[in-house]
Amino acid sequence: MVAAIILGTVAAVALRAEGGRGLGPADWAAIRFSVLQAVLSATLSVALAIPVARALARRSFPGRAVLVTLLGAPFILPVIVAVFGLLAVFGRSGWISDALGLFGLPPLQIYGLHGVVLAHVFFNLPLATRLILQGWRDIPAERFRLAAALGFAPRDTARWLERPMLARVVPGIWAVIFAICLSSFAVALTLGGGPRATTVELAIFQAFSFDFDLGRAALLAVIQIALAGGAALVALWLSPFDGTGGGLDRPVRRWDSGSAGLRLLDAGLIAAAAVFLVLPLAAIVADGVPGLMRLPPQVWQAAAVSVAIAAVSTLLLLALALPMAWAAATGARALPEAAAMLGIAVSPLVIGTGAFILVNPVADPFALALPVTALVNALMALPFALRILIPGARDIAEGQGRLALSLGMGGPAFLRLVLLPRLRARLGFAAGLTAALSMGDLGVIALFADPDTATLPLQMYRLMGSYRTEAAAGAALLLLALALAAFWACDRMGQRHAEA
Repeated sequence: MVAAIILGTVAAVALRAEGGRGLGPADWAAIRFSVLQAVLSATLSVALAIPVARALARRSFPGRAVLVTLLGAPFILPVIVAVFGLLAVFGRSGWISDALGLFGLPPLQIYGLHGVVLAHVFFNLPLATRLILQGWRDIPAERFRLAAALGFAPRDTARWLERPMLARVVPGIWAVIFAICLSSFAVALTLGGGPRATTVELAIFQAFSFDFDLGRAALLAVIQIALAGGAALVALWLSPFDGTGGGLDRPVRRWDSGSAGLRLLDAGLIAAAAVFLVLPLAAIVADGVPGLMRLPPQVWQAAAVSVAIAAVSTLLLLALALPMAWAAATGARALPEAAAMLGIAVSPLVIGTGAFILVNPVADPFALALPVTALVNALMALPFALRILIPGARDIAEGQGRLALSLGMGGPAFLRLVLLPRLRARLGFAAGLTAALSMGDLGVIALFADPDTATLPLQMYRLMGSYRTEAAAGAALLLLALALAAFWACDRMGQRHAEA
């Protein structure tokens, strides 16, 4: 069913694209800008993540676990909220511009290519750091012990242990981040700054919303599918299948990083990365508290709509992910994961465009804005949910599946007594992730929305566009609180029931 929904909308887009009028100069400029910003964003994210991950891999300090956990925060942070925080720090009226003004220097210019790249680095530097850090953790401790016994200097350790690992993992990570940046919509919408900084996703939105040129929107959507799908295939091809070899799972001790210079360098890198992540979050809180008291009624209505959509998306996700995870664990392992991975290759805006094309002849698409948004949000979270659920489902199938069969335990009883209790923690985490991502999504709803059905991210974007900065700051803090609360509540519920 998942594959049918995604491929059906893609087919509708492809068929409609045949009647398009072709691409104009602005469309080709959008394609070039999309590829350029994705290349720059992925390259900078990975290049900055390597030294930060290396510093974290060879240092142990109080609060290290908290910092590593913090690296996962931008993934569930609503994009529009993060953009607001970046504007509060790096914008013309931001903290850094105010500090530059004290020395008579001009303010920073954040809109345009550099602003889009900055936002993408903010989101993807932590992701790249976590993935590369895992590569360091996969190097057996015995190899570092052997390197110390052989008298390796830091450059020798880097040459024989670290660089081969980086050569295996970095190309795949770069391709994944490139695909993510290529499909970015909210960042380009808020920080693009004009026609020169328009991505393919934004061009689809403009062709759909402003020109109502479905043929051109569909043709751009096909190009977006080709670009993102190609990047996804490259990422899969570059992903390493060979490891670094086995070890005895001993704690890793680094004898190659004891000099004062290296300690100072690592401390500086870790501190700079932490400040880069924390400052926008601090700005959201500092600017948002006064604005909370002056929020217009439309914001609270939009918050209620976002909560409802997040709840429906989460329920749909669980209804889809649980049987697919069990099917992947017990039978056709590749098929459910392949169907879910279509959600990464096809962007939400493309699915929304295809849904509009399919629904428009028989019903009013704008009346179905909220159900379509909830469904698309669930489909976008499905690949991540399956990655969370399938390992646990596989352990249950191998450990309790045969025993249940020998006891004659039927499907409903097995689900209630075995599968759900043992998967509750993973289900709670997957549900929390889906709820947080859905709460902050600014994608499909931008195509279908009217003033009565705006979500909180869309309402916040409208406040920013009308220069109601204080109200937008309050809406940003409210959205951040709702997203984090939704994630915490679902995750905690799963943990609590798992411990019962």
